[in-house]
Amino acid sequence: MTNWTATGLSPSTTYSFKVRACDPSGNCSPYGATVSGTTSSGPTNPPAGSLPKHILTGYWQNFNNGATVQRISDVPAAYDLIAVAFADADASRPGAITFNLDSAGLGGYTVAQFKADIAAKKAAGKKVILSVGGQNGTISVGDSTAANNFAGSALAVLQEYGFDGIDIDLENGVNAQYMGQALRSLQSQFGSGLVIAMAPQTIDMQSTSFEYFKLALATKDILTVVNVQYYNSGSMNGCDGQVYSQGTVDFITAQACIMLQGGLRPDQVGLGLPASSRAAGSGYVSPTIVNNALDCLTKGTSCGNFKPSTTWPALRGAMTWSTNWDALNGNAFANQVGSHVHSLP
Repeated sequence: MTNWTATGLSPSTTYSFKVRACDPSGNCSPYGATVSGTTSSGPTNPPAGSLPKHILTGYWQNFNNGATVQRISDVPAAYDLIAVAFADADASRPGAITFNLDSAGLGGYTVAQFKADIAAKKAAGKKVILSVGGQNGTISVGDSTAANNFAGSALAVLQEYGFDGIDIDLENGVNAQYMGQALRSLQSQFGSGLVIAMAPQTIDMQSTSFEYFKLALATKDILTVVNVQYYNSGSMNGCDGQVYSQGTVDFITAQACIMLQGGLRPDQVGLGLPASSRAAGSGYVSPTIVNNALDCLTKGTSCGNFKPSTTWPALRGAMTWSTNWDALNGNAFANQVGSHVHSLP
């Protein structure tokens, strides 16, 4: 190992380090000179890894379910962050993951082409990450062994395909302690440029006592963005205690407010919506409503009945399921929401 990242440091604190070299047999050289450094006044944001201040995230389907079949190269340039859906569970090791490109379902898309397309997107300044879970995901990280298996297997897959990070989209529950352990282990091995995203369901972020919210807060120092799925949920309580109906600007803004008031930084909060009425069972709203919600939260304009007591200009952006459904809908989300996200202050 030729590099190492110190994590969990306190702001405005001086730390001293010294290193030595050791061979596999345990024979070590003398320690070198001590090097000291002082952390910033913090808190500071995790490395953006060339992602813009405001981003559009889109899930890309590694399967054919009636939406437009795409290659990574087909994803419009409006998408800054592409989440490949989904990793598979490795049945031989608890918590471990694998990835298998559905070449047959995607019209003969080869692994070599897939890797080349990822590299091309990265060369264009985009980030491509691997999403873990989904509606049918069976990956469970519930103890230290599973956490280690997850981190080790994820690192191998990310390095094999050239992914920039990981997205946690476990709709069947998470364990904040051990998934947090897994993500920290993965980040320490991958490096500080690792993109970490999450896509909890609406109910998962109703309270800071819920496991998904606890996971987001526990990994806040290395977390890139949380794109809550504001669909398939029904009516929910907002941050003001009032009940709001799904599929409205009030629902979106009053839900996002919970995260913003609950401890996440604005740059870690994204709004997740379906790309079309066929992309989700319920909760679709037009791109205009998505843009109104973005404006309400960042500028205090275009709100519905609920108007937050403050604004969060650094709000990260929006997410959609999926780029494939968006393509079938004329790329309305990419064109209308994407351009609006990128125009935010």
